[in-house]
Amino acid sequence: MRFMMLVIPKAYENADADFTPPVDLVTKMMKYNKSLTDAGVLLSLDGLHPPATGVRSFAGGKAKATDGPFTESKELVGGYWIIQVKSRDEAVEWAKRAPMLDGDSIEVRQVQEMSDFPPDVQKAVKG
Repeated sequence: MRFMMLVIPKAYENADADFTPPVDLVTKMMKYNKSLTDAGVLLSLDGLHPPATGVRSFAGGKAKATDGPFTESKELVGGYWIIQVKSRDEAVEWAKRAPMLDGDSIEVRQVQEMSDFPPDVQKAVKG
């Protein structure tokens, strides 16, 4: 099973475009990333620049680009890991080990596979 662990850093709510996480947190994160790699569960990971550098589009169903920061948003993704583990519980255990600052959170979501869809949807996709 693949899971995405979404990092939601509290600091991103008001972060400037040049925001960077503290050095000690980055050091801890690199050790954590190595532990995921060493365990053979890590498929992908990336950190994201602050929302102030981002753009949103298709607001209200219409193509429209809005530059960040996004003041109306309170939970903004700062990065992610994609891991492959045997269960949701195992994914949650990995998320609990991640070094986070006070107020940060990690959302764990299972990646949707084609096999998760009903047969009629799978058939329609295959053509």
